[in-house]
Amino acid sequence: MEHTHSYDAQGKQLCCTEEGKINVQADALIKNKSVKNCCCAADDHEQHTDDDDHNHASSSDRNFELFLPAAISLIALLIAIILDNYVPQTWFTGWLRIGWYVAAYLPVGLPVLKEAVENIVKGEVFSEFLLMSIATLGAFAIGEYPEGVAVMLFYSVGEVFQTLAVKRAKTNIKTLLDQRPDEVTVLRNNQAIMLKAETVSIGDIIQLRAGEKLGLDGALLSETASFNTAALTGESNPDTKTKGETVLAGMINLNVVSQVKVTAAYSDSKLSRILELVQNASAQKAPTELFIRKFAKIYTPIVVVLGVVICLLPYFFVETYVFSQWLYRALIFLVISCPCALVISIPLGYFGGIGAASKNGILFKGSNFLDTMSTIKNVVMDKTGTMTEGAFKVQEVNLKPDFNRDEILNMVNALESQSTHPVATAISQFVGAIDTDITLNNVEEISGHGLKAEINGKELLVGNFRLLNKFSVQYDVDPASIVHTVIAISYDRKFAGYLTIADSIKEDAQLTIDTLKQLGVNITMLSGDKSSVVQFVAQKLGIKNAFGDLLPEDKVNKLKEIKAQNETVAFVGDGVNDAPVVALSDVGIAMGGLGSDATIETADVVIQDDRPSKIPTAIAIGKQTKRIVWQNISLAFGVKVVVLILGAGGLATMWEAVFADVGVALLAILNAVRIQRMKF
Repeated sequence: MEHTHSYDAQGKQLCCTEEGKINVQADALIKNKSVKNCCCAADDHEQHTDDDDHNHASSSDRNFELFLPAAISLIALLIAIILDNYVPQTWFTGWLRIGWYVAAYLPVGLPVLKEAVENIVKGEVFSEFLLMSIATLGAFAIGEYPEGVAVMLFYSVGEVFQTLAVKRAKTNIKTLLDQRPDEVTVLRNNQAIMLKAETVSIGDIIQLRAGEKLGLDGALLSETASFNTAALTGESNPDTKTKGETVLAGMINLNVVSQVKVTAAYSDSKLSRILELVQNASAQKAPTELFIRKFAKIYTPIVVVLGVVICLLPYFFVETYVFSQWLYRALIFLVISCPCALVISIPLGYFGGIGAASKNGILFKGSNFLDTMSTIKNVVMDKTGTMTEGAFKVQEVNLKPDFNRDEILNMVNALESQSTHPVATAISQFVGAIDTDITLNNVEEISGHGLKAEINGKELLVGNFRLLNKFSVQYDVDPASIVHTVIAISYDRKFAGYLTIADSIKEDAQLTIDTLKQLGVNITMLSGDKSSVVQFVAQKLGIKNAFGDLLPEDKVNKLKEIKAQNETVAFVGDGVNDAPVVALSDVGIAMGGLGSDATIETADVVIQDDRPSKIPTAIAIGKQTKRIVWQNISLAFGVKVVVLILGAGGLATMWEAVFADVGVALLAILNAVRIQRMKF
């Protein structure tokens, strides 16, 4: 498998991607002219060493290499035209003249001829490379040497510009690419040693100086440190971490020397997962993109047949039939009909949309989800962690007097430590360290209810009041009268009391709801939290449809009711606990933040910084991407139809043909890359 690279403006290599991941014909030029000595493996995203990077020329040198064949052909062509038309002479004739034009043709024509042959060997006979080869070789066959060279020259220049556009699109996701350092400083036996990052083991301690980028995921050992997390979230605002918190590969240490204990192997880091996601995103094709690819496979052979018909059929109907004239018209027809404007600009448009989204901290797992997001009419969202911070704090402890407060709280803390729910974190912060003398047996998580375990042979239940109802535990409080989230406790089948926990609404939650309403999107909130809390949050944000006290199956039923209206639905949640709803929705959106690997793997779209305001941003990017793609389709078909008719009638020359092919492709490319400059 061959690979292609993308570079930033200074020529620094940003990533390596498998050839063919982006469906653009321009990759042929990258493969043939700009990528040499590729030594990276896409599967594990290995970095080049300093020696490898040293072997790469600067960006300007690489661009010069791309244009060099075209420059040679242009100079040779201009000399030939001058000798033909402006310099009186008798020696530039015959085989010398033909040989000169052939020499001018080969630098730009040979790579295209080679691609045409390779495609035929692979079974892909009717490609744009074949069309260009037939058209230009046909021009040579009828003695139109200057036009044969000129058509291939302009086609080659167009391909180079398309190549540069592809590289620009890849560069626009540079904040999400694998920028980890090759080497890290590891402390062993109180000595700092430099090691290759891929050789560092789990449990090793990394010393990170101010300004350095972390190479592996780990836990912070220093009391506090601030990091730039732009490579993961798209946000450059400093993020302060405290001892024990997770820090990830790609984060940049901003202030003091810090120590990090490695918790994941180099190839298993969060950044590797994100990189893989971005690289594989173009593998999931949008329906429009799939249609164009299928269309091109049918369209191209039809065009070749029509070219033959244009050349030969007039023989039976035209009295003064001249083969060379009709062959010239057929060749023009073939050049015009090249579908490169479609097969290049449309995938690039979608990839540009993926790049624009990634710049905003939004990861699309495929261009098909960009298409779907553009048609979203309903957004169904979870409450906790989506519209609220998910940072719960214990507000009240209400326990029965015949239960020992400390004993009950320690048991609850021990049991909740088995859960990753934000409630568990709140209880841990309130109670403190876990009592290691407590032994839990038969721990069980009951979906939508809570946790169950045995301690000292007695049953402990911690969850909502539905959990107590399930096990027939009697209680003397009215859950509906308590506004905040309630954690009910039962020990030895006796009601021990409850804790109340409160969450806070995210600062951009209101902006999110207001923007979605402006886009004409219907909003529904579904939550397993108690109805009073859900209604309180919904009223504050202006959400009319909000439902609480829902089990996972209840959420599924609610979503089915919405889908029954035949409208596209996006579900926003954590992507794990709500897996059935995510699977049922047209687009599953996960508030991925910096923590949950599972959300990145299960959701269709991942919002990395947990900001709900990115939901309308994702919709806007989807709409804009689809708009640009259809503009390109209309432009390509419109111009080609007009010039095809003119060409078939003998009213268009090779120059109009070049514009209809390369010119339209360049216009479509320029239109496609616009999305990368837009602000959302």
